[in-house]
Amino acid sequence: MQLAENAPLAPYTTIGLGGPARYLAECAGSDDVQEALGLAREQHLPVQVMGGGSNLIFPDAGFPGVVLRVASRGIAFRDERDGVAVTAAAGEPWDGLVAESVRRDLAGLECLSGIPGTVGGTPIQNVGAYGQDIAGTLVSATCLARDTLEPVTFTNADCGFGYRSSRFKREDRDRYVVTEVTYRLRRGGGPELRYPELATAVSARREPLTVRLVRETVLALRRGKAMVLNPGDPNTRSVGSFFLNPVLSPAAFAEVEQRWRAGGGTAPIPTFRAGAGIKVPAAWLVERAGFRKGQRTGGAGISSRHALALVNFGGTTAELLALAREIEQAVEQRFGVRLEREPVVVEETVKSEK
Repeated sequence: MQLAENAPLAPYTTIGLGGPARYLAECAGSDDVQEALGLAREQHLPVQVMGGGSNLIFPDAGFPGVVLRVASRGIAFRDERDGVAVTAAAGEPWDGLVAESVRRDLAGLECLSGIPGTVGGTPIQNVGAYGQDIAGTLVSATCLARDTLEPVTFTNADCGFGYRSSRFKREDRDRYVVTEVTYRLRRGGGPELRYPELATAVSARREPLTVRLVRETVLALRRGKAMVLNPGDPNTRSVGSFFLNPVLSPAAFAEVEQRWRAGGGTAPIPTFRAGAGIKVPAAWLVERAGFRKGQRTGGAGISSRHALALVNFGGTTAELLALAREIEQAVEQRFGVRLEREPVVVEETVKSEK
């Protein structure tokens, strides 16, 4: 384990915010993870697990404990009767795994191209985009229990997946550190296009439908929204979408429609089916609540290309979160909908390891 004291955290996050960590532990494997957790327990320090830093926002004061950065590597493909199993270490860059799977003409991850972060974060968030999510391919997630320091393996059914959620984000939050994940992919391509925007863009290419074509199209769509990391584009200094698309009951959606009409809205509200619920684009709610792409408040602002991306323009975490609260309050006042944040916002006051 590589251990650094008073290490700056901002360079390790895509949004570039946060003060120093008391300790930053670089963990290349399970033994390192156990050592870092043991250090935190001995000194009664809080722990924050970090992968690629694409979904984390640290406070300006920093973190008073151990930031455990999972940096393990390794990918193994294995032929099976019903497909190909791929097992990847938690510290592997996610898009690298997607790219290699597409290169091998394996279907199941192609719509998740261009998403920053590491493999270890995918089961926690049930990462998804353009009609695919991790729940559709994950076989198992191997973790280290933070209380016992023992390995535990969860099957797909064990993970309790929901929309951008899992047991690791809900009832078991901060109980486990993901160490490796196994997915099952399909041989020979055959991508399924479930998302209208992607299907239209793929069709416009007028090429045979392959996982390679889908990956290229997804990357182009994400670049157009500044959702692919690019040091030359200040809009990508973010955590991607800051808010989840709310899934409403029919009754709750009827109230949104009523508020929209009462305020003079005439165009239909865009929606997507989500089981028994109705999914409403959070970006649509944000813009109709009075916010615009490219808007700035101090050192924080909204991406000029996507209304859901809050961007650090050389400001502070306090400025960014103040803008987030302003947006949340405006959407709730206008539509009666409380937006849910997608990134992990690390609190300044945190519990210590015992």
